[in-house]
Amino acid sequence: MTDGAGPADVPAQPTEDELRASCTRFLAWHGNRSTGDALAEIREVLGDVTADRYGDGGVVAELETEVRELLGKPAAVFMPSGTMAQQVALRVHADRLGRRVVLWHPQCHLAKWEDQASERLHHLHPRPVGESRSLVTLADLQEVAEPFAALLLELPQREIGGRLPQWDDLVAQTGWARERGAAVHLDGARLLESLPFYGRSAAEVCALFDSVYLSLYKGLGGLAGCVLAGDDALVAQAREWRHRHGGTLFAMWPYAAAGLAGLRLRGPRIPAYVEHTRAICAELATIDGVTVVPDPPQTTMAHLYLRVDADTFAARTRALAVEEKTWVWPKASPTELSDHVAVELATGDATMQWSPAEVRDLVAGLVVPAP
Repeated sequence: MTDGAGPADVPAQPTEDELRASCTRFLAWHGNRSTGDALAEIREVLGDVTADRYGDGGVVAELETEVRELLGKPAAVFMPSGTMAQQVALRVHADRLGRRVVLWHPQCHLAKWEDQASERLHHLHPRPVGESRSLVTLADLQEVAEPFAALLLELPQREIGGRLPQWDDLVAQTGWARERGAAVHLDGARLLESLPFYGRSAAEVCALFDSVYLSLYKGLGGLAGCVLAGDDALVAQAREWRHRHGGTLFAMWPYAAAGLAGLRLRGPRIPAYVEHTRAICAELATIDGVTVVPDPPQTTMAHLYLRVDADTFAARTRALAVEEKTWVWPKASPTELSDHVAVELATGDATMQWSPAEVRDLVAGLVVPAP
């Protein structure tokens, strides 16, 4: 033991979770919602809900019916994760056609975030198509000669800023795949956020696809889970695969209820989210050292390329949390330029509490040169 102050007496720095919990204002998404907030939202929007039993009946069935009708598909099934849902959809398409090749963008969720699950669990053979920083084009697809089971398209393409193809391009690409006897699957995790860009209903967009996955927690703010929709046979097989994956839990109603509440509460707010995103980014584009991608935004999100090194960015965002109780981005992604980082602006309920001018001033402070 030693007398006096020493290393053991230095206060521990708060962790990221502790810092976030201490903040009172949030820039992105729907903020730091507590478990009490989520439960209160379910009761406020849905009232008392009926529990399911192993995914059958109750609010789970109510959610499946509502999403099926929204997407214009014959059937739908609740899944505990999008990772599970999309693997299952592609497996069903592949088994139907007796083909294993799946075409997708190099930066799609399955390629980037799922630890090769489609290959290792379902023995599919992904074939990336197109350039990693651009949308897939019809010309990219036309370079593929081998038979394939399915074409996967993501609306919007998150990893490149939430970009969307033009409607005519989408029609051409899905038509090209169908002409070759393949299925077309939609990664529609943020499908509803894409609809203002197209000016079409969800059912009109989904009519181009054989299967559709819709996330319940991303833009809609549910707890977890998603819905997979398609024809009756696909959904029946998906239920069997859900069980094989260990995804048919004894009680799934908390996730379904939170998702249904989010759909009813935030679904109608999405056009306002999109407009607010565009207004914010119009202000951000005036800052020297900030590049908005895409400009203007096409959905409720955009990527911001900031001229600031990673250490300076981390120090400044931490100072905002400690000194102003404001939570912005816990970390940034590296870019090809050592003096730039990238962050994602995702608009939700919390973002709506900020004026575009306030966001401009905040971001300007993150990229201002050090004195």
